[in-house]
Amino acid sequence: MRLSTSPTRRALLLTALLSPVLLAAGPAMAANVAETFVDENIHKGLDILKDKKLTLTQRRDQFETLLLALVDVRRIGLFTLGQYRRTAPPEDVEAFLGAFKNYVSASYQSYFSKYTNQTLKVVGSTQRSPTDFIVQTQLIDPNSSQQPSEVDFRVRTDTGKTVLVDVAYQGIWLSLEQRDQFVAFLGQNNGNVRTLIAHLSELAVNLGKPAQ
Repeated sequence: MRLSTSPTRRALLLTALLSPVLLAAGPAMAANVAETFVDENIHKGLDILKDKKLTLTQRRDQFETLLLALVDVRRIGLFTLGQYRRTAPPEDVEAFLGAFKNYVSASYQSYFSKYTNQTLKVVGSTQRSPTDFIVQTQLIDPNSSQQPSEVDFRVRTDTGKTVLVDVAYQGIWLSLEQRDQFVAFLGQNNGNVRTLIAHLSELAVNLGKPAQ
């Protein structure tokens, strides 16, 4: 007796056979997306900062445009406010996010400007959840015998867009460090977010980015 397999049955059998393969490939494919995102875009930023054909203003503006397209500044800013996000007036929170954007642009540019002569190498990634990844990289100085610097990038995809939400240098996460500093500052200033805004604007100026 010859067994007959209907199209529906064949589709079900094919799905059953391929499911383990697809499940195994899913996280790897997602991780590759996060790694590619970091590899391509951090190199773009470093290329802008080391382009001597651009004026200082052009480098600053181009780097800021790239950065704000990659980084979820609002998410990070709200996180760094800690518990004061819930108690501050909404208008103060929005004003803080504007000042934080300027501060982040200045601080990231200042930070990465130190490494324009180095190369970035993605060495792996860790998937914390289906939409949350840590991409491990090394900054390698071709003119130095020192060990490469370890830089990790936290990438999220839960909004439907791949974005950068944190950076760690030698294991120290920038957003966590900023939250600790901001919360301590607000604790010393009666939770006055306007005082923190003025402080961030001053820091942005000192880092070479005029506050707007």
